[in-house]
Amino acid sequence: MRKKIPCDGADFGFESPGTRRNAPPGGVQEFATPGLDELDRAVVHALQIRPRASWTLIGDVLGVDPVTAARRWQRLTEAGLAWVTAYPRLSDSRIVVSAIVEVDTEPGASEQVAQALAADAAVVNVKLMAGGRDLVAAVQVRDLNELARLNTLLFQGTPGVRTTRTHVSTGVSTEGSRWRLRSLDAAQCARIEAATTLDTPTVGAGETEWDALDARLVELLSTDGRMSLSRLATAADAGVTTVRRRLRSLLLSGVSLRCDLARPLSGWPLSAVYFASVPGRYLEETSRVLAGVREVRSCAITAGPNNLVIDVWLRELADVHSFEAHLSRQLPRLTIGDRSVVLRTVKHMGRLLGEDGHCVGVVPLRLP
Repeated sequence: MRKKIPCDGADFGFESPGTRRNAPPGGVQEFATPGLDELDRAVVHALQIRPRASWTLIGDVLGVDPVTAARRWQRLTEAGLAWVTAYPRLSDSRIVVSAIVEVDTEPGASEQVAQALAADAAVVNVKLMAGGRDLVAAVQVRDLNELARLNTLLFQGTPGVRTTRTHVSTGVSTEGSRWRLRSLDAAQCARIEAATTLDTPTVGAGETEWDALDARLVELLSTDGRMSLSRLATAADAGVTTVRRRLRSLLLSGVSLRCDLARPLSGWPLSAVYFASVPGRYLEETSRVLAGVREVRSCAITAGPNNLVIDVWLRELADVHSFEAHLSRQLPRLTIGDRSVVLRTVKHMGRLLGEDGHCVGVVPLRLP
């Protein structure tokens, strides 16, 4: 592995989405990640590129025995430091309708409300916030009718909830599956990217109507995105050949896989959410540019008072304002209406997180 290059926390930068997806300019990580050694980071980065890559491939690219790579991953997952999950492709509203819900709670009820919301499978993210809202939750449902029911039965029916504001997502320019740890060099990234694996995207359009077996497979993969075909087949009561075929179809038709790392170990220990707006005619262009900003973890296009909700990872508290100033200089048409610092993430893409950001449980995804 190459020597890491230190980076000033305020040194923000824009990159092309293609570059950001694979490796940074120069091909090296810009900072040391505490709590992980070089091989740990390399394994995670490889799985961020190909979440279901074989250990033979990963071992070959990293120059280690496949068994060693597999053991490192097992140690990381058992400690709640990293995980692979599956979820519906957020950019396709035929499959899933997503929304961001701001929640104001009664005094002292934020933690209780957060835990209640996190227990629901439709609520994939829950964050305790500072600023103009007590909680921010992300939900994934089948359609707008289900979103209306969720708002009434869950959000407004949970004790301690005072008010909610729901922002329906009309598009997602970037989301967490594209974030990279940046430990591998460009050549290693290219080798993994070029390898043909079960999760390799295939050109074409698949079916968006899923049956009970499809839903069961997605549910299982939401708990362990690297679950073997044999274990999937046993848990779903189906043949291995059938599961292999269905999984390929699902990954083509609208299921995404991602490898996540506990944020405190990522080198970006802080998170903030910006509620921003840009004139409609510049919305697509602006969201595309934001997708290439390395601090931007996700960017949702929403229908509401603000048409962009931007989730970022930062190095230190002062960056909340310096990053906003940087965006204003680079995107003069963008107006930040409000911003909130994330105090703690309670749930992240179905994973229940402890106060240290480590995974302590999972709520399986349930598709209608």
